[in-house]
Amino acid sequence: MVASAMFRGAAMVMLLALSFSACQAQLSSTFYAETCPNALSTIRTSIRSAIARERRMAASLIRLHFHDCFVQGCDASILLEDSASITSERSVLQNLNSVRGFEVIEQAKSAVENVCPGVVSCADILAVAARDASEYVGGPLWTVNLGRRDSTDAFPNLATRDLPRFTDDLGTLITLFDSKGLNERDMVALSGSHTIGQARCVTFRGRIYNNESDIDAGFASTRRRNCPATGGDGNLAPLDLVTPNSFDNNYFRNLLQRRGLLQSDQVLFSGGSTDSIVNEYSRNPSTFSSNFASAMVKMGDIDPLTGSAGIIRRICSRVN
Repeated sequence: MVASAMFRGAAMVMLLALSFSACQAQLSSTFYAETCPNALSTIRTSIRSAIARERRMAASLIRLHFHDCFVQGCDASILLEDSASITSERSVLQNLNSVRGFEVIEQAKSAVENVCPGVVSCADILAVAARDASEYVGGPLWTVNLGRRDSTDAFPNLATRDLPRFTDDLGTLITLFDSKGLNERDMVALSGSHTIGQARCVTFRGRIYNNESDIDAGFASTRRRNCPATGGDGNLAPLDLVTPNSFDNNYFRNLLQRRGLLQSDQVLFSGGSTDSIVNEYSRNPSTFSSNFASAMVKMGDIDPLTGSAGIIRRICSRVN
């Protein structure tokens, strides 16, 4: 009886493992080679045009893909707006007045729909857009696995639980990333995307006014000029003051000098287990670039909907 139960349990584990492998195997860089051969070039043209209009959009698109994948997998659930049957993920604390670029994804989707309607998912467009955004601002290029499908629902409760917060300590961040199959090196590499982009005053006010030992005094003083102790919550500041629009490894050099803008950035170099990785990336930009690309591929493969699961949305912000 016990042996039989153990056998059934082992068989179930193996079946689940095989199902997961089959799901992953359905993602392929050539997924649209026959059904929509111009998909990638169409997306690329649209994304590059958007970033040419606003350089900050590169960081926003990378972040949008990240915030999608960390909630129930890379399924474009973050793009869904509120409706009678859906409560959007956009209004949770980690996304509210923060995630952006939705209209850019819709424009890319519209362009692809004109070429091959009903074929390319919004989830895949998000993944390709992040890659194209990185390349446009001097970051690494990687091969994107394709074949994701779109969710029919949003998951605000999971978004609240699974998305990192700017106040998180190192242990919390490590646990969150580990729950998505990403190790400490992946986490530090992905955090390096903060070499570009901007943050709102409300997200770093506490750090620059607390007079703690983990922040450079001169840096804090400079940042206070555009971030008052009260008011000005939406005032923007570049995450990297030195090269704010270029994808490089200066983010890690900033951390060594206690000049990380967000608390969740500086904890990566605070006497903990990730210090050595930050040190390595600060000295070796090519290693950071390579590891960032690998981590983006790994993140992009988190729990995709494939095969007959999910749908291909015609408009990314709502279910067909």
